[in-house]
Amino acid sequence: MGAICPGLDCGGILGPVKKPLIIVESPTKARTIKKFLPARYAVKASVGHIRDLPKSTLGVDVEHDFAPKYLTIKGKGDIIKELKSAVKTASDVYLATDPDREGEAIAWHLAELLKLPHPKRIELHEITKDAALAALKHPHHIDMNRVNAQQARRILDRLVGYKISPLLWAKVRGGLSAGRVQSVAVRLIVDREREISAFVPREYWTIAALLAGEGDPATAFPAELVAHRGAKLEIANKKEADDILRALDGAAYSVSSIKKREVRRNAPAPFTTSTLQQESSRKLRIRVRRTMQIAQALYEGVDLGGSEGTVGLITYMRTDSTRISDQAREAAREFIAGTYGEAFAGGRIHKVREGAQDAHEAIRPTSVLRTPQRLAGVLKRDDLRLYTMIWERFVASQMSAAVLDQTTVDVNAREYTFRATGTIVRFPGFTKVYEEGKDDESAGAAGANGVTDAKSKSKVRLPELAEGESLDCRSLESKQHFTEPPPRYTEATLVKALEENGIGRPSTYSTIVETVQARGYVTQQDRRFMPTEIGVAVNDLLVEHFPKIVNLDFTASMEGDLDKVAVGGEDWVGLLRQFYGPFESELEAAEKKLPRLELRDEPTDELCPACGRPMVIKTGRFGKFISCSGYPECKTTKPIVKDTGAKCPKCGGSIVERRSKKGRTFYGCANYPKCDFVSWDRVIADPCPVCGSYVVAKTRRGGNVQFECAADKQHDVSPIARKHAGEDAPAEPELVSS
Repeated sequence: MGAICPGLDCGGILGPVKKPLIIVESPTKARTIKKFLPARYAVKASVGHIRDLPKSTLGVDVEHDFAPKYLTIKGKGDIIKELKSAVKTASDVYLATDPDREGEAIAWHLAELLKLPHPKRIELHEITKDAALAALKHPHHIDMNRVNAQQARRILDRLVGYKISPLLWAKVRGGLSAGRVQSVAVRLIVDREREISAFVPREYWTIAALLAGEGDPATAFPAELVAHRGAKLEIANKKEADDILRALDGAAYSVSSIKKREVRRNAPAPFTTSTLQQESSRKLRIRVRRTMQIAQALYEGVDLGGSEGTVGLITYMRTDSTRISDQAREAAREFIAGTYGEAFAGGRIHKVREGAQDAHEAIRPTSVLRTPQRLAGVLKRDDLRLYTMIWERFVASQMSAAVLDQTTVDVNAREYTFRATGTIVRFPGFTKVYEEGKDDESAGAAGANGVTDAKSKSKVRLPELAEGESLDCRSLESKQHFTEPPPRYTEATLVKALEENGIGRPSTYSTIVETVQARGYVTQQDRRFMPTEIGVAVNDLLVEHFPKIVNLDFTASMEGDLDKVAVGGEDWVGLLRQFYGPFESELEAAEKKLPRLELRDEPTDELCPACGRPMVIKTGRFGKFISCSGYPECKTTKPIVKDTGAKCPKCGGSIVERRSKKGRTFYGCANYPKCDFVSWDRVIADPCPVCGSYVVAKTRRGGNVQFECAADKQHDVSPIARKHAGEDAPAEPELVSS
C-alpha cells in the first residue's frame, strides 16, 4: 500500500514505500534472517548460483585473456524475474551471499545480472540478529580479487576437464572425466593401493612379563622386554624368542629405575572444515558430504521456538582458521568457570596454521549458552550429534590443559631390561568435556621393529614400587607379530591427506570425496577407499602423459597462487597464461602418443537370455558387470554380485553383496524386488549358533571386526568370530550374476 503525500495541498497517495533488499543464496537463510530483522527489510534468495559456464561447450576464450562466457542457469528464469522486480522497488540492495570466494562470486554475478550500479556487500559469519544488524551498518564493495580467484579456479578446472576428458573418451571409454583436483585424489588412493600390494610382511616377536611387587602382591602389571645389555632389542623369529625365554628361566626380577614426570596435554583447537569432517567421520560415522549438509543447516538457522525463534546455531562452516573472536572467548571462559570451576578456565589462544586463509573464525556455536542439553528436544538425531561435537570441541578448546603423572619403571632380569609405563590423571582439564577421536590407523602404526612405543601405553595401573625392589614374575610369554602395510584411506584420512598436501580448500574437500566415487574411479569397502580397474587405468594414463596435472606439489602450488590472486598479489589472467602454455603442449603430445586402452571382456559360461549369444564380464563406471557379447545390437546386462552364503531372514533366498548407485557396498536378498531385505553391515554365511539368525561383521575403530547376531547382540557368536579370524577361514564367496 502507498503512503499519504505529506504536502499541505496534495493529500494524494504516493507509490509503494521502498524497502532495503537483502539477497542471500539459501531460502532457509532468507527465512531465518527475515524472522529476526525489522519488517522494513525485504529478504530474497537466489537459490545458489544464477550464472555459470555452459555445459555443452568450453565456454572460455583462450585467445582473448581466457574470457569466460557465462550463461543463465537453466530453470533460474522465475527466480531472476522475481529478483529484478524486487530490485526495482528497493531503496538499497545488500548482497549477503556466503562469506567466501564462492559467495563473493555469486554476489558479483547477481550485481552483473541485476544491473546494480552500487551494490552493497555484507558478510554474515553467523546468522544471528546482532551479527546481521552489525553487518548492515558496515557494508563494503564486492571484493574483485576474491571474485577473480574463484573465476580462475573455475576456468582452470574447466580447461583441464574439457580438454583431457575427450581424450579419455577416445582412448579409453565414453563417460570418463579428468579433474584438476579429483585426479590428484585418485592418485593418492592408487599409490596407496600399490604400496599395500608391494608390501612384504616382516615377522617380529615380543616378550612380556606379568610382574607383582612385594608391597602390593595383589596388583600385577605387564612389562615389555625392550633391551639387552642396554641396547634396543629386536626379536626377529621364534628361535630368538625361545632362546631369550630359556635365558630368562628362573631369573630374578628387580626394579632398576623409576622415572616420574608431569605430562601436560593441551586442548585441541576449535574445528576447521577439515577437522570437522575428519572428526565427524571418526566419532559419529557420518560421511563427509552429510556432515557438510548438517553443518549448513545449523549455520542457516533452526527454529528454537519461544523467545529465541529461528537462529543460526553455528558460525560459517567453510573455514581453515582456528581463530575465534574475543567476545566468544570471553563468553566461553565465563561459562567454563561457572560450570566447571575457575581452574578449568585457563585455555590458551590457538595459533592459526601457516598457509591458512584465515578469512573466517573457526566453527563454533553462536552462543555457548545453547548447550546440547537445551537443544535435545529440538534437533534431529544427527543434527544434535554434530552440534554436540562442535559445542564440546569449542568449549574444550578454551579449557585448561590436562595434567598427568607418568611413571616409567625399568626392570632388570639378568642381562635384559623390561619396561612398564603407567599414567595417572592428576587434573582432567579439557578432557572433562571432550576427547579427540583417532584415525583407524592400526595398520602401519607400529615402530621400526613393529612394537608400539611403550610411552603410548597409558592405561596400565602401576603399584607403588621402589628402586631395588624384588618382583615376582607371574608369567612370561612371547607373541608372534607381522608388520602391516599402510592402511587404505578412509574419508577422514583422505581429507586429512588432501589438507596436509595443500590439495583443495575447505569448500572443496566434500566435493572431491564425492566426485572420485561418482566417477567410478574408487569404491568404499568397510569404509575404506579402493581404486577400481578403470580408476587405475585412467590414473596411469594421466601420470604418464599429464605429469603436472596429477602432481601433488604442482597442485598445491596452484592453490597457493589462487590464494595470492584472492588478496591481490597476483593477476588471474597471468596465472592462467602460465598454466595454459605448458598444458597445451602436453595436450598436443598426448593426442599423438596416448595409446588406446583396451579393457578386455572376460568370458563366462552363461548365455544371453534374450539372443542366446555368450555373456561376458565388462568393466563399467561402477566396476564389473555381465553383458551380452552382442552389444550394441543386444543390450542385455546383469550386475555381478557375491553370494555370501547366508539365507534371507524374510524369504529364505540368498543374501548377496551389491553396490548402490554411488558405489557403496550393501547386502540384500537375491530375490529383489520381490523381497526388500537389505543390510549395510557385512553378512556372514554362518548363522547364529544360538537362534539361527544371520550374523553381521562390523568394522570398529582401529580396524577391529566385531561379529554380532542380527536378532540379538547378546547372543554368543564367538565360535564364528574365531572361525573368521583365521582358524578355519571360509572359502572366497562365489561370483554369481543376478
